[in-house]
Amino acid sequence: FETFFDLIFNVDTAIGYGLDVWGRIVGVNRVLQVSTPGSYFGFEESGEASGFNQASFYAGAPLTSNYILSDQSYRELILMKAFANISSCAIPVLNHMLMTLFPHRGNAYVTEGLAEGPWFGFEESTDGLGFNQATFYNGQVINRMMMTYTFDFALSPVELAIVKNSGVLPRPTGVKALVVINI
Repeated sequence: FETFFDLIFNVDTAIGYGLDVWGRIVGVNRVLQVSTPGSYFGFEESGEASGFNQASFYAGAPLTSNYILSDQSYRELILMKAFANISSCAIPVLNHMLMTLFPHRGNAYVTEGLAEGPWFGFEESTDGLGFNQATFYNGQVINRMMMTYTFDFALSPVELAIVKNSGVLPRPTGVKALVVINI
């Protein structure tokens, strides 16, 4: 019974299969989809394009690869997801969660409303991005039903996958959540 308790039931000492069980309970997966920058067929002016027989056509979605979290990283993700599942989604609570998830890295905080770019647009604009990369600007400041997770430090590809793909950062129902990285 003590072995069962240590290896499966106790989230602080569980390993392998025990953590996989805990992940299913709280609703988080050990395997994350990490976006990898890729080169696509195109013209030189686009910056990331390659010529014939050097790259594939752009399919509308970035390339991804699977990344399996270590037991320690997965345990932290499980605890953060459990914390998010029972939290009130109040800004002080979310700020505490960010400080716990990214200790000693720099400023990471949540704000409500007042979304500022980037917006969908052309390359000539200061913050114009392409399709499915930003929202349309309608000439008015968006300040309702929105929250922004801001990180003032660079995130690794795995951390970015945790922030964007794992579902660990909560958002209240009906509220749009943005992730802004200021580096």
